[in-house]
Amino acid sequence: MNKPIISVIGGTGLQGGGVVNALLAKGEFAVRVASRNPNSDGSRALAARGVEVVKGDLLEPSSLAAVLEGAYGAFVVTNFWEPSQGARETEIGTGAVNAARAAGVEHLIWSTLPNSEALTGGRSKVVHFTGKALVDAAVTKAGFARHTFVQAPFYFQNFLTMMAPGPLPTGGRGWVVPMDPSLRVIHAGDVTEVGRAVSAAFSARDKLASGSHLAVCGGVYSWNDFVGALNAQGHDVAVVQVPGEAYDGFYPGAHEMREMFDYFAACTYFGPEHEAHIAAANALVPEGFTGFAAWARANMKV
Repeated sequence: MNKPIISVIGGTGLQGGGVVNALLAKGEFAVRVASRNPNSDGSRALAARGVEVVKGDLLEPSSLAAVLEGAYGAFVVTNFWEPSQGARETEIGTGAVNAARAAGVEHLIWSTLPNSEALTGGRSKVVHFTGKALVDAAVTKAGFARHTFVQAPFYFQNFLTMMAPGPLPTGGRGWVVPMDPSLRVIHAGDVTEVGRAVSAAFSARDKLASGSHLAVCGGVYSWNDFVGALNAQGHDVAVVQVPGEAYDGFYPGAHEMREMFDYFAACTYFGPEHEAHIAAANALVPEGFTGFAAWARANMKV
């Protein structure tokens, strides 16, 4: 018998790639991935692993019809940090959701985040959070037989890329942040492990209540916790707090990040319902998710 198909929209990034890996590892579903260029090296590598790669582009919802045709389920993730998406994230996500509904997808899993603007009364817009959250209503309204919201954590992988340790004004290396570094409010994790929760949600079918929120979390940390874990492994890093108005001028896009840190301090990363949403993910994935110390030991060499 042919396996039910799961279409992954955004399957060439870290989060979507983790979903593809988890689905392939479980072997219950056939996996189809949308790619702007099915002949790229990355697409060819996926095809070599048994993934069906179909031309499709999030920026053009009509192009997703072929990707979604005949699929039982679909996972959709957008990328605020990709220049072509950015401020259009709500529009792009909604277009993909509606394309999935039009194609007859039964189970839609949308990668979202809390509405930081609503939670802070407009004080912290955090566009890369709120832009995703505004798609949630479209998911609910679409009328899928089953839908699930998954929330990715603060990526441990950020420490290898946009938040890698840098020179400090006080000397040495580490991070300059516009928040109290002792506040344990950052729900963080290995973003590739979002795939574990997504794969388990598709497998659970009606055992998982439609509309469930799954927050994937390796632990809740402060900046001091990150520094302490790294230094215990032989690194020599520190964290320095600066006023928000000073941070805003440090680099292009700093204002967005400062608002994000303000939101963390006020509401935590996953917001006021974090305990229930984390528990729901852990119930589906009883082996749990990787903590920072273990991840850093494997990925951040001294």
